[in-house]
Amino acid sequence: MNFKNIGIVGKSGEQAQNTLNVLIEYLGKRGTNVCIEKKTSDNLNNSRIPVLDKSTLCADSDLIIVVGGDGTLLGTAREAVHHDTPVLGINLGRLGFLVDISPDDMHNSLDQVFNGNYGTDKRSLLEVSFDDDSQYHVAFNDIVLHKWNTARLIEFETFINHQFVDRQRSDGLIISTPTGSTAYALSGGGPLIHPALDAIALVPICPHTLSNRPIVIDAASKIEIRVCEHTPQDHLRITCDGQNSLPIKNTQSSILIQKHDKQVRLIHPPGHDHFQILRNKLGWGKHHTN
Repeated sequence: MNFKNIGIVGKSGEQAQNTLNVLIEYLGKRGTNVCIEKKTSDNLNNSRIPVLDKSTLCADSDLIIVVGGDGTLLGTAREAVHHDTPVLGINLGRLGFLVDISPDDMHNSLDQVFNGNYGTDKRSLLEVSFDDDSQYHVAFNDIVLHKWNTARLIEFETFINHQFVDRQRSDGLIISTPTGSTAYALSGGGPLIHPALDAIALVPICPHTLSNRPIVIDAASKIEIRVCEHTPQDHLRITCDGQNSLPIKNTQSSILIQKHDKQVRLIHPPGHDHFQILRNKLGWGKHHTN
């Protein structure tokens, strides 16, 4: 694929500004058409680059380059998926499971990508809605039902494909994509799931019944959550990717979660290795000394 029209999204901060300026100069030398997302432009103060809102940027670009961490990429990917625009990440964050290009190797990696030497990785998303509302919200990592503004447990029932699974009292439930299995779900004791697997993980958050363990199900499954009547609606929230918080307006409404019908396309430079990333980010095999 020929990447001629490039959209840029970046996080704030001095380090990001420096990397963004180097990136813009590099893209200019390659003769690409560059546009930048509005919030990124506000932090950059570069009047030479056309500015677009994120939705238009994703619609008009052949490739979105994200300069930041996984959080920056998550928000961009949720918009890019609606336009089937591929996303590539330059890592300025901490862990960086999704943004895998180092700023120090940016020129070499981008040379490879623009010369057609790259890999494409398709990632699944989830969507959540309520049975009394047709509007849905999309998540790349996870959809989380969690307690809000209270130290008390919440109680709810879970159904998969209309079959009753359990009734649990806990701090909530993480419903995770394979991509999200390295995020909040991992902290909650969930399994690592290879991103190529078509699966969904359900990970309880601090369940009162200790035998209530994470489960992995077919990604084609339909998940329904019913909040029990004695749990007040202002004690609950739904959060997508830790970024978008949705109030539950009516506890009589069922929460419906399923796989989204589109996938995010991630672009990786040559040598991308999922297991090497896990080793590096999670410290597998390292010797720990006092």
